[in-house]
Amino acid sequence: IAVGRAIGYVNAGTVEFILAPSGEFNFIEVNTRLQVEHPVTEASTGHDLVEWQLRVANSERLPALQGELTRRGHAIEARICAENPDANFLPATGTLQVMRWPAHVAFTRSDELPRVDTGFGEGDAISPYYDSMIAKLIVWGVDRAQALARMDAALRDTHIVGLHTN
Repeated sequence: IAVGRAIGYVNAGTVEFILAPSGEFNFIEVNTRLQVEHPVTEASTGHDLVEWQLRVANSERLPALQGELTRRGHAIEARICAENPDANFLPATGTLQVMRWPAHVAFTRSDELPRVDTGFGEGDAISPYYDSMIAKLIVWGVDRAQALARMDAALRDTHIVGLHTN
């Protein structure tokens, strides 16, 4: 919050830090945009950050202030990437011959079902010219153990054929 105030920033953004084992925070960077991991924040706060960013762009005020936000439960995101784990995770190319997900929601929150955000479908080709991420798989749980169990189940029920994935 102090960083945003210091630079007069009033939109969605992320200030990144690394927490050292000593408890000391070390500044990394400020991103004046939503991070690819924004669904984790959305799942653990119950607020749609994309909607908020569009409201601010429309000259509306943020729907809530920082002090009004609360966190609930745990959320985890797995990036499903076209990478070959057996070749030091080098990018992989090919055609998505099969792309099956567990029962899920897409581009929205759910306390029960995994969220899958992807721009690809079966038959699409993955080329070497773009980011290797195929999809994001996000789960939420009332606690870390439940979130981990849900991620295990979602990954178990994800099937991609046609190229290597992580």
